[in-house]
Amino acid sequence: MEFKKLVNSLAKETSPYLLQHSENPVEWYPWGKKALKLAQEEDKPILLSIGYAACHWCHVMAHESFEDVRTAEIMNKHFINIKVDREERPDIDSIYMTSLALFGEQGGWPLTMFCTPEGKPFWGGTYFPPTSKYGRPGFPELLEHVSKIYSNEREKVETNSVAVVAALDDMSKPKASKFIKPSELVSSAELIIKEFDSLNGGFGTAPKFPQAPVLSMIWRAYKKSEASELLNSVVITLDKMAQGGIYDHLGGGFARYSTDPIWLVPHFEKMLYDNAQLIELYTDALQEKYNHLYFQIINETVNWVLREMLVKHGSYSGFCSTIDADSEGVEGKYYVWSIEEIRKILGKDANLFIEHYDIREDGNWEGANILNRTHHPRLRDNKTESKLKENRELLFAERQKRVPPALDDKVLADWNGLMISALTKAAIVLDKPDWLIQSESAFNFITQNMSENFEGFIRLRHSWRNGQSKHLSTLDDYANMCRAGLLLFEATQSQKYIDIVESWIKTLNYYYWDKDGCGYYYTASDASDIISRTKNSMDNATPSGNSVMAEVLARLYLHKGAEDYRSLSENIISTFSGDINNNPFSYVTLISGAQFLSEAIQIIIIRQKEKHDEIKFLECINKLNIPTKVLSIIDSIEQIKSGHPASGKKSIDGKTTVYVCFGQSCSAPLTDPNDLGDLLSNSGYNTSNYEKKV
Repeated sequence: MEFKKLVNSLAKETSPYLLQHSENPVEWYPWGKKALKLAQEEDKPILLSIGYAACHWCHVMAHESFEDVRTAEIMNKHFINIKVDREERPDIDSIYMTSLALFGEQGGWPLTMFCTPEGKPFWGGTYFPPTSKYGRPGFPELLEHVSKIYSNEREKVETNSVAVVAALDDMSKPKASKFIKPSELVSSAELIIKEFDSLNGGFGTAPKFPQAPVLSMIWRAYKKSEASELLNSVVITLDKMAQGGIYDHLGGGFARYSTDPIWLVPHFEKMLYDNAQLIELYTDALQEKYNHLYFQIINETVNWVLREMLVKHGSYSGFCSTIDADSEGVEGKYYVWSIEEIRKILGKDANLFIEHYDIREDGNWEGANILNRTHHPRLRDNKTESKLKENRELLFAERQKRVPPALDDKVLADWNGLMISALTKAAIVLDKPDWLIQSESAFNFITQNMSENFEGFIRLRHSWRNGQSKHLSTLDDYANMCRAGLLLFEATQSQKYIDIVESWIKTLNYYYWDKDGCGYYYTASDASDIISRTKNSMDNATPSGNSVMAEVLARLYLHKGAEDYRSLSENIISTFSGDINNNPFSYVTLISGAQFLSEAIQIIIIRQKEKHDEIKFLECINKLNIPTKVLSIIDSIEQIKSGHPASGKKSIDGKTTVYVCFGQSCSAPLTDPNDLGDLLSNSGYNTSNYEKKV
């Protein structure tokens, strides 16, 4: 039966990004066997275009090229055109973004890749203008050129595609080495901060990204070493971002990156994953030393998430993915102000606000003003700050009348895991029970709406929207949700979270574990529409799934005492440790995971019926930032497995009793919360000091 070609097949998709292109004159197909089969039947190369709903340059290329009838005619004549939402299919995006790097091209979105009918890439780029400019060829001319190469130089095409696929497969064979020593946490951090921008914070020049995984690792290294230069690199960056234009001073939340070195001009889109990681990082810093600015940033950012980034289905609410950079077709229009608008809305208070938020007659960006306190970062007296807060609230109310940027309301398991973890930690530290309730709701959203029992295994789905869950989950989905589950267990002591996490690890070990080379593949063994199963532990804007699993398995081992979990954690760390010395920047989460496994501090509370002392102990613990803390609250010591360092320990005189354990050594029993506070404050995360006191 002859396959009937359809005109633009995106209308039935759920992805907002794909739906944005459903009325293009281009004959788009979603990624899948159907499109690949058609390309092979017609012997046409594939034009693969990957982007996401909040991507500004994706919108630009869509308006210039994909909505242009002449360009669409060339695409339809010579190619099978496939459109992919990189957030919905990160497995596809990862393969072709890595392929682009192998071609020596700089990555980014929109990603434009030319592939054989089997989906093997032979050349690509990112944004292409409609006519030659920016040092790039015009897109229509490029299409004609690539089509001729495919028709007339097939051998060259085959050579390129075979080489790229071979390189992808080779990259999934990491260089194993010895186990990462805890001391490498500090030495790697010291190497990384050589690239630190001591004036503006962050790393490099422009564009400048928050680099949350890197900052988190440096923070852990500071906590281990107490080195002031490590502390300063994190604090300066957090301060500069909080008062820069990358932060939304009216609505809360951070944009994805800054286009300049000083955090003034953001790329205005907001991503769930950035804000999740930054909430957790600001919470860590707030625990170390109370800082009202950090307290404000955490509260405002969480309030933004709960106000604008929730979608409800049934009894539970999950977190949405992104908010667009554009509104009314203009990047940043929703967020910027003229000085006249400020004066009109704030009246007699305008001058105070204008002074503190860098409002200029001619604007600080393209004739408009991005709110920032780069020149007045230090908080003023309470009266002044209260007045500025009132000003911000007035402006926010006025901004709400504008046409807002589009919300991509699909729910992604991996990004939700990041936000659940962050919100859980922030809820405990800031004593916000409602935040913890929302964390549990989001976790339940994933388990209820994006999970299924398949042949005895609990399988997650990666993406959900409008009542439909789609696509096999990636390693990152399981890893981030497992970490979220374990943090929820420590916050609530509900056994269900441990049970769910163990069921997911069973699935991971069956469908994702490399039984020949160790470590987890990014995709499942039954994923049938990809050209290569990649495996690595390199962080990107989010932590690597393998590296997160190193901590997850270590944490689960400490709770359960099962040696299999410890062995898996050690295997992951050793498998991917070979490249760390050459490039620690890309492996910061793995380095942190290794140090977590070696230097976890276990706090065991044996509770009694009277809750008063238990609450006092928890208040003491929650005030302190101990990145490798593992907390267990039990009713009797019989719940501690044999072999655990606290095995056989007892409660004292019928009182709530606490033991603090490092390695196989435990403290004396503690029945006074003040004694626990002294022990943790004076030794805490610096394990060399701790060992002297146990």
